[in-house]
Amino acid sequence: MRFIWDLCLILQIYIICSSSAQPIISKLDESWWAYKDVVQGSFVPVPSFWGLVNSAWNLCAIGKRQSPIDIETTHMIFDPHLTPLRLNTGGRKMYGTMYNTGKHVSLRPDKTHLVNISGGPLGYSYRLEEVRLHFGSEDALGSEHLLNGQGFPGEVQLIHYNQDLYANYSEAAKSPHGIAVVSIFIKLSENSNAFLNRMLNRDTITRINYKHDAFLLMGLNIADLYPDTIRYITYEGSITIPPCYETSTWILINKPVYVTQMQMHSLRLLSQNEPYKIFLSMSDNTRPAQPLLQRCIRTNINFNKQGRDCPNNRALRPQYRGEPTTAVKRRAQFRWK
Repeated sequence: MRFIWDLCLILQIYIICSSSAQPIISKLDESWWAYKDVVQGSFVPVPSFWGLVNSAWNLCAIGKRQSPIDIETTHMIFDPHLTPLRLNTGGRKMYGTMYNTGKHVSLRPDKTHLVNISGGPLGYSYRLEEVRLHFGSEDALGSEHLLNGQGFPGEVQLIHYNQDLYANYSEAAKSPHGIAVVSIFIKLSENSNAFLNRMLNRDTITRINYKHDAFLLMGLNIADLYPDTIRYITYEGSITIPPCYETSTWILINKPVYVTQMQMHSLRLLSQNEPYKIFLSMSDNTRPAQPLLQRCIRTNINFNKQGRDCPNNRALRPQYRGEPTTAVKRRAQFRWK
């Protein structure tokens, strides 16, 4: 019965969206979606429905390069041409505003203090637009990406747009080579990463308990967020929220950052609603893993093997060679554990 009821609601939504009611369409494009099915008095589409309720979001259902993915280490291919990622802060600290968006903890840097990345798999310079946190209600459920089927307590995503080709994030998000996302898994420890500690200490995190709450942070050094490694894996994918544009280059750092158990607990106490509404934890704000299909997962972790070509990169780099080794050998190379 619930399935039939949801289908009826979807049919009603299609009728509304196909009408001339432009304000309703705008509302759908902005925020009319959810990560999990909760009773809120009306239907709000969860990930399995994102691509069905709005034609502008159809890539969420039919796209061939969707994110996140399950990173199977046996499918990775060593690319000797992947250089280290370059971070440019201009030698200055930045300030930014931390928001409770109702779906994420989001840190958006001040536009006058530019942070750029380049190098690695990127052919352009990309400007930092947002730092976004994903986290779970349980320690094994919080990351969007998986490693050999395993989740992590959380995932930090540093979202950048191509400043060489596009004027802003909105333009870049729907355009080729538009977005670069640096992703770092979060693990639990007795001590926390210096940058995340600024965001998640009690005096700060309690300022954004409810949706639309915001708090200004000063003197941030984004380099503190990056683990001490030049190793990463990369693949071509999509934005992980509607409209799921397939314009993202993903760079997953081969070492985690750490937060304390208390800081993770504080994240789980954040509400996705305003204070006058029922409390609903923001946790489990993750999209399920999407099929890899014909894409390659490349890495600059050298497995000292020669082997097959990556079909996706033959035209770009005909000299590029690599071969997957056994899962056991590959796991030994990873610093995520």
